[in-house]
Formats: sequence, C-alpha cells, structure tokens
Amino acid sequence: MAIKSEIVGWAHSVFGKSEAADVEELIKEVAYVALQHAGVQPEDVDFSTIGVLNSGFSKQGFEAGLISAAVPELRYVPAIHVENACATGTAALYTAIDFIESGRGDIALVLGAEKMTATPITEVGEILMCGAYQKEEAGINAGFAGIFAKITQTYFQENGEHSVEMAMIAAKNHANSVGNPFAHLRKDPGFDFCNNISEKNPFVAKPLRRTDCSLVSDGAAAIVVTSSDVAKNLSRAIGFKARANKNDMLQLSRRKLTAFEGAHRAWIQAKEQAGITLDDLSFVETHDCFTIAEMIEYEAMGLTAVGQGWKAVKEGWTKKNGKLPVNPSGGLKAKGHPIGATGVSMHVMAAMQLMGEAGDMQIADANLAGVFNMGGVAVTNYVSILERVK
Repeated sequence: MAIKSEIVGWAHSVFGKSEAADVEELIKEVAYVALQHAGVQPEDVDFSTIGVLNSGFSKQGFEAGLISAAVPELRYVPAIHVENACATGTAALYTAIDFIESGRGDIALVLGAEKMTATPITEVGEILMCGAYQKEEAGINAGFAGIFAKITQTYFQENGEHSVEMAMIAAKNHANSVGNPFAHLRKDPGFDFCNNISEKNPFVAKPLRRTDCSLVSDGAAAIVVTSSDVAKNLSRAIGFKARANKNDMLQLSRRKLTAFEGAHRAWIQAKEQAGITLDDLSFVETHDCFTIAEMIEYEAMGLTAVGQGWKAVKEGWTKKNGKLPVNPSGGLKAKGHPIGATGVSMHVMAAMQLMGEAGDMQIADANLAGVFNMGGVAVTNYVSILERVK
C-alpha cells in the first residue's frame, strides 16, 4: 500500500520588517513552535528541508547547515536546502513529502525563510531578477515589476483596460489581511486608494501602481509532515488530496505572455487527481505577486474563460463571501512575500482554515483548499489540493 503523508503541525512568524538578524534567527522563531504544535520531539525528526532564495540577500549560504545551528537537536538529521525562485517554499515541502512517501522516514520538518529588508531596495530588485532569463530579460527597467507591467500592457491590448479590476483585487486582499495576525500590512486603504495614482500610490512600472505589487518582507514559516500512520496518533492531520507540479519555458520570448500555461496544466492535473471541479473548493490561496498575476491565475485555474479573469473580481466571486474566496489571508499582496517562506506560508494558511483555526480569516465550513504557488513568471507551478483528515 502506498505511503501517504499529512501535515500535522505548523508555525508562522509575523511577516514584515523583522528584528531577527538573519535566516538563522528566523528559523529559531518557527522550528520549535511547529514541532510543539505537532506534538513531535526534535529527536523524532528523520529529515529536514529549508527553502531560502538568498541569491545575494546574505553572504551566509549553506542554509541546510543553519537548521542544526538553530535547532541543535537536529545535528545528525539529514537536511537539504531547496531553491525554486518564488516557489521555493512549496518545493521544500514537496521534497519532504517525497522523502516520507518513498519510505525513507516518518517525520520531516519543513522550513521556509527569507531576510529581505536588510538589503537596500535598489539591490532587492536586482537579486529577484535571478528568477528571470538573464540573457534576454536582465535589462528590463524596474525588474520583475517591469516584466509584469509588460504582461499587463499586453493583457490590456488583448482584452481591454482593466486597471479598475486590478485595484479591486488589491483592495480585496488588503481587506482580508486585516484579519491575519501574521500579515505585513493589516490596514485596509480601500478601493479608491488602490485605484488612484497618488504620492503614496505612484506608478512603479506603468500601468502597475504600488498597490498592484507585493511587498518586500522578512519572515519564516514551518510545517511538520509525517506519514499517515504516525499522524493517526497526533492531534491533527491535513492530507493532500492531490499535488501537481508543472514547468514552463523560462524564456518569455518563447511563450504567450498572458497565458500561464504551466499553471493551467498543473491545475488540470491536480483537479483530475483529486477527482474534483473548482466548484468543490472552499477557497484558494494563490500567488498574487502582482494583481495582474492573480487575474490571469483565475483563468489558469478555470474560474473564468481566457481573457475574462477581470470578471471574477468584478462580480465579487473571489471575495470572502463569494463563490470561490481567493486569498482570505491577504495573499502575497498584503500578507507579504518573503520569498523562501511564501510557499510554506500558503500551506499553513490553508491548513489553519481547514482546521477551523483561522480566526478572523476563517471561511465558514472550509473543507477543501486549493493552493497555487509559482516561481518566476509561472515557470515552475505547484498546485496542492488539501483536506482535513483528522
């Protein structure tokens, strides 16, 4: 019989400008808390993974070695550092799941962390461009904001101007983040602020406004994953009804800018594997690095037809009380986007909802969750379908 893995505990730091000096300190904030939450002792861990982008945020590499520096009880436990651009956290989680489901061990600790705010903002953009195809895209003004501005311009040319709907996405996610105690921004500036250009909301890369862009954040999250046999004796268990991973071309010149085809294929695979339709999901946590990304992801997941992602937010479908709430946590847009922690965080947010432990973020009667985390411009794409097992 195939081995199944389940999420049995987690921890999440507050995202934003952290007083933690570095990734090692961020690990300490969440590792012990996650193990305690799971009811697992450090000595019981068989394997650990950590997702950190780094790529210049710190001179300290070899992040797998930092795990035992922060948690000495894990001194002799195999550890691996995983990096997969903005999908680094989910890549680390899936690596741990693969370890368990291969039968090599029963308990794994998954960590995701990033210390970004100590780096000058001008350098942050340059570092993040490691997730783009340097031979063709290195010279784009405003880095990834410039890339997504080009995607937005192309989308508008193809489907009409939809800045208003992008502002609706931003306002929705900001409103949701007010109820998230871990969010970087817990203020709701309202739709008018997000929709209008001002001194506090200028163009970053036209037509993208500051409120269309996710945040530069510090933070960490952790998950404990065990085999289903071990989970039977613990307090909680969140199972993977499906998990899918699809890649696409790194070179944007070889793709249609406004079609996240890899994301679309990952969603198709996950829904087929789970035996569900989108209507069966209680909510989705999706990768809104920019508001245009969330809009196109509506299309990729099958919520709307191609070119009509704007319709989902305009009709209110993706609000907390809509037919498919999207990013009840506030998303990357307002919760924050510490790169290595993001994918782990998204799965923690989903697990909290399914356990009914999401507080003011809670979606009533949540029983099936979708999580979409991508690296680069939908280059690497992960979709998880999660359900409460215990």
